[in-house]
Amino acid sequence: MKKIGLIGGMSWESTLMYYELINKKVKAMLGGLHSSNCVLESVDFSEIAELQAEENWKALDALMISRAKSLQNSGAELLVICANTMHLCVDAIEQHTSIPVVHIAKVTADEIKEARLDKVALLGTKFTMEKDFFKNILINAGIDVIVPEEEDRDLIHDIIYNELVRGEVQPASKKTYLRIIEALKGQGAQGVILGCTEIPLLIGQEDTDLPLFNTTKIHAEKAVERALEG
Repeated sequence: MKKIGLIGGMSWESTLMYYELINKKVKAMLGGLHSSNCVLESVDFSEIAELQAEENWKALDALMISRAKSLQNSGAELLVICANTMHLCVDAIEQHTSIPVVHIAKVTADEIKEARLDKVALLGTKFTMEKDFFKNILINAGIDVIVPEEEDRDLIHDIIYNELVRGEVQPASKKTYLRIIEALKGQGAQGVILGCTEIPLLIGQEDTDLPLFNTTKIHAEKAVERALEG
């Protein structure tokens, strides 16, 4: 089993899910008492969120490169960034380290293609919904991507940063997300990408008849599959 390097803490609530999902997948694949071979670099999310709000991606690149190098020095053979938004730093990381990155958008695109869907809605932070780093990977895979209207994008983003990353799950916020999902369904969405690792704290497949693509679960499980290849 290759050693998986995790950059977590963005937020720690979703990093906790990663650790659980990775170990459950290892157990499912290997059985017995097997658990994951992994190492974690956990950041202070307050610093990350502040730099994101300032759109200071140069500083964020430097921070993520530093953590990736630390994981490489710890013997990590695969890199998992435990957040969708921070995949904006993948290019910088790949330029300064030799660890292959398991890209959350690429493995999600594979799942959507396997489900034979060609138009999906993307929910996440405003960075994920409005920038191209996630959407372009889907588009290049032949998948049409739609996002909510600006007012709803603001609501989704605010709920993530003011509630979910703090571990707060509010029934009213769940209703807001489900209303938005229904609107996107009306625009032709055949499925919905939960493109923020905290959204699964709020929304599950039992809440809607549209197929949900939980990027946290997909990412964690694909990382294990890669770690066990060969």
